Amino acid sequence: MAIVIRRYEPSDLDAVINVFLRAIREVASRDYDAAQIDAWAQADRDVWARRRLDRPTWLALVDGAVAGFGDLQSDGHIDMLFVHPEHQRAGAANALLDQIESEARNQHLAIIDTEPNRPAVLRSARVRGRPVASRGSARRTPDQLPHAETPRSGIDNLSKRV
Repeated sequence: MAIVIRRYEPSDLDAVINVFLRAIREVASRDYDAAQIDAWAQADRDVWARRRLDRPTWLALVDGAVAGFGDLQSDGHIDMLFVHPEHQRAGAANALLDQIESEARNQHLAIIDTEPNRPAVLRSARVRGRPVASRGSARRTPDQLPHAETPRSGIDNLSKRV
């Protein structure tokens, strides 16, 4: 089963929302209670349509079907990384993280991060041997990303903001 990564297109909106809702309801339910799941499993189509287009978003496809998706904000924040329940632990999250890391290097980002309530991101980071901060976010610096070329002063300046 080969995983293909491609950019999000507006016609993918329903498939992406489906992955999100199913991942929350069927996968995240292992980590959160019913009230938290109900609060989280909301998707306003108009908001989602704008957000998917205002930042790079990629899809992981398996046999042409959307198996997962992830994004990268301009400040290096991974807001979304979700994998369909039927494609868990099959490499979709890792393939998406590879793409996100590549884009981060292309944008010369010093750090990429996410909230600790993103179990898929955190599990994938651990499997891949990436350090995960215990407070606030999973953080990676350029020396932890292969072939990253960000000046040391940029890292120092960013770490002062954290």
